[in-house]
Formats: sequence, structure tokens, C-alpha cells
Amino acid sequence: MNESLLVMKYGGTNMQDARAVRHSASLAARSIREGVKVVVVVSAMAGVTNQLLKLADAAQSGDIASANDEIAAMRTRHFTAAQELGAAPDSDTVREIREMHETLRQAVYGVYLLRELTPRSRDLIVAFGERLSAPLMKLALEQDGLRAHHLSGGEAGIVTDTHFGNARPLTGTYERIKDRLSGLLSAGVTPVVAGFMGETEKGAITTLGRGGTDFSATIIGKALSATEVWGWKDVDGVMSADPRVVADARNVDVLSYGEVMELAYFGAKVLHPLAVTPLQDSGIPLRLKNSADPDFAGTLVQAQPRDEAGHPVKAVTAIRNVSIINVSGAGVLGIPEVIASVFDAIARENVTLLMVSQSSSMSNVSLAVQTTDAERTLNALRAGVSLELKVEQQDHVAVLAIVGSGMRGQKGVSARLFTALAAADVNILMISQGSSELNVSVAVEAEHVDEATRAVHAAFNLGRSVTA
Repeated sequence: MNESLLVMKYGGTNMQDARAVRHSASLAARSIREGVKVVVVVSAMAGVTNQLLKLADAAQSGDIASANDEIAAMRTRHFTAAQELGAAPDSDTVREIREMHETLRQAVYGVYLLRELTPRSRDLIVAFGERLSAPLMKLALEQDGLRAHHLSGGEAGIVTDTHFGNARPLTGTYERIKDRLSGLLSAGVTPVVAGFMGETEKGAITTLGRGGTDFSATIIGKALSATEVWGWKDVDGVMSADPRVVADARNVDVLSYGEVMELAYFGAKVLHPLAVTPLQDSGIPLRLKNSADPDFAGTLVQAQPRDEAGHPVKAVTAIRNVSIINVSGAGVLGIPEVIASVFDAIARENVTLLMVSQSSSMSNVSLAVQTTDAERTLNALRAGVSLELKVEQQDHVAVLAIVGSGMRGQKGVSARLFTALAAADVNILMISQGSSELNVSVAVEAEHVDEATRAVHAAFNLGRSVTA
């Protein structure tokens, strides 16, 4: 498509009530009135995804009363928003919301009867959040004088594998999306797509993992060869550190795909870690913008990094609630099969490793995992590696990472990191650096992670100016 086309994704806080939905719709309307075609991708209302997970668990444990109470509260919240957006009691929007809540109630009752919550049932239930917010956005756009049509992820053409809870798009997805959305766009209708969800080839609803609405938006962006994908948030794009921890954290104006993936992986709540992958082949830029300040450029994510002299590091980020699993013993020393058995055991459990460090002199391998995965990891290793090896768990850990393509080939970056941590009296438990040199990560005691973040942020002068 030669003309400008934007895919605009709205997060939960941008959809949390009628006022937020109306404001979000006005941001899309502003571009549409300038002659730009827009596809809108929406998240669930803030808090609804967690509410759905909670009520699914309640039904599984036999507490159908509290599950029904949660559904009633959600129905009221969506009805109130629809009413405040101008929907009449007998309107299509209100009817759709009522029917969807009824379907949700039936799905939850099925879980209660079976006392079984499969990954497939959980996906069906949790996807209702996005399916319920899409009609609200459609309504708000229509009230703004525009024509709009809402679709579930599957209806928009997102076809995935059957990895429920963390599904990936199949290759035919891009062609299908183009077929389904191009007609609407050329007819002057704005598609509103429920994010975070797709469906299998047999029509079962799947979800793309937490934060998956970003992923939906970039999949659609690639399919339609969008000019840019915009992620509307309630902050000024990507910050040099968590502003709740570091008072002088700044907006980073340009990041490469690689840098933003590292930041997402290491806990910065900027994006779904896989969100930029559909854009990498086509080089479509992603822009993260603040809905409260729409004229601010935000953060541009593009193929090429922009390295500024004196700023080898763009941002510092931290993952909390981490555990270190140590596998030690003379049997580790230099025996490839032992290392292979360690990774095999972890792969079978589908555990994400945050850091890996091997020290041959100490004959041990250290693995950093989310604490929620620690017990599974421990059990898998005890069952899967030789008996002479000792497997131990250390909790109350955090992983701190510095990210920036300017580190590549630049001497002294690690020295600055370690000096800053030593000066702040922070003990380092584990160190890891990838050969891509986009990040250096260290594990520290959880109680020191905030002071460590502040010390490292200051050591790399990130508070002064990370912009050109």
C-alpha cells in the first residue's frame, strides 16, 4: 500500500474506562482525519486479564460463587463503559457484551463441573478481556463520526500453532490478515482487532503470551506493510530505567530492534519480547508513544541502532523474583554430556533461562530462573542429572542488565558497571555477557537491586541525556 497506514495498539490503561476509550479513539481519529488509514488493536481493560485468570482458578477449585461474582462485576464494568460511550440499552454493542458474558459464564461453569482447567480452556476464558473491549472501541470511533468494524484475532486472520498460552503465528497468517483487513480499509472502515489472541486452524482460541497485544499489532503491521506500528502507553516510550526507582530516568529516543528485545527480555515492561520479530524482515519501524502527550515523538524502534559517543549503554533494567540454581561437583568438570543433560532437563520443562554462567575451576554451572519456575527446575535437574552432582537453590535474587549496542567493541564498559556496583557495596552473585555485546547482566541480592540500578544509571550518565 503506498498511502500511509498505521497500526495503533492500545494498552490496558488506555482502555480502562469510557473516558480512556474515548481518548484513545480520538487519537486514532486524529490520524484518520489527516488521510491516514488506521488499524486499531486493543488490550483488555486494565486488570481484566488478571480477573479472568483468577475466576478461572476459582472455578477449577470449586468456588463457582466467587467466579460468578467476578463475572457479574466485569459485566457491570463493561456495560457502564458502553452506556457512558453512548450505547442505548437495546444497541448491538450492549447485546454483544451481554452475549459474551453469557458465553464466558458457560465456559467457566464447564471448568467448575470438570474441576479441570486445561491450557486450552484457560486461553478461551482469558481472551474474553480483549474480545469485550473491541466493541467499546468500535462504539467510541463511531461516536466520533467514523465507520468501524471489530474482529477477534482469529477473525482478523491470526492463525497460530496449538501452543496454548504462548502461541506463535503460522506462515499463512500474513496473507490471511491482508485478505481480511484490506477490504475494510479500502472501503473506509477502520478495523478494531482484539489483541493478544488468535486461533488454531481448527478454530480454537489461543493467546500469544502476556503482553501479546503488542505482538498482535506487529503481526498485523507486517501483513499490511504498515508505514509504522504505534504502541500507545501511559509513559513517554522507553525510559533509561524504571522511573519509580530512578528519579532522573529519561526517555530514550531511538532503539534498535535488538536493543528493545534485550530490554523486554530483561524485565523492562515495554513490549512483548517477540513483538519486534515480525517487523525485522520488513524493516517497519515501531514507535512507542504516550497517550497523555500525543505530540511527543516517544521512542522510535528501528533496524539500525544509533550510537552516541559517550553513551555505550542506553538503559538499565532489572528482573525481580529470581532464583539461582547451582549444579556443582567434580562430575561437571569438562564433561559435555553433563552440561547437555542439564539443558535437556530444563528444555523438557519449558523453563526460560535468564542467565547461564559456568565456572570450570569451581566445577559448577549456575542458572538464573524466575522464582516461580525454580521448584520445577530443581526437580527436573535432580531427576535428569547424575547422582554425584549437587543441585542447590538460592532465592531472593534479582538480575540487573545494561543494554546498548554501543557496548560492542568499547573497552571499559564492564569495568564501569562493576566499579559502580562495588562503590554501592552491592555483592555480585553471577555474571553473564552475550557474544552479541548488546547486554551485560549480573545477578545481585534482591534487597540491593534498587540501589544497584541507581548506581549503574548514574555511572553511565543516563540521567543527563540519552538523546542526540
